[in-house]
Amino acid sequence: MTMNDPIADFLTRIRNAQSVGKKWVDIPASKLKSRISYVLKEDSFIRDYIFIDDGIQGLLRLFLNYDHDGNPTITGLKRVSTPGCRVYVDSDQIPRVMNGMGTAIITTSKGVLSDKKARTLKVGGEVLCHIW
Repeated sequence: MTMNDPIADFLTRIRNAQSVGKKWVDIPASKLKSRISYVLKEDSFIRDYIFIDDGIQGLLRLFLNYDHDGNPTITGLKRVSTPGCRVYVDSDQIPRVMNGMGTAIITTSKGVLSDKKARTLKVGGEVLCHIW
């Protein structure tokens, strides 16, 4: 079975794993997903991630982050740009997620960046998702 939107699958796996309180989640690896994982780690939405070589495609293991009460640090994930409807923004139109409390992940000419980094570098691109 082919997957039409691997980024939506990535976000759904994280959402489902956190809803049942898993410590980690395994996701089929790609370079884009590993860059998104790097941004999530930078902004403290996940604790860490590692690449596991399984001889086929590889897996990304994301170690999920919870607060001291056991609540997940990620309260919401939303896919913005889909394969059927791409959403591009200029550097001065980058969205603010939850009034700055969340993060928009943007793929730019400088790589996959958070909204804050894209603003400082003054680059626009495709808005992949919002995380808060």
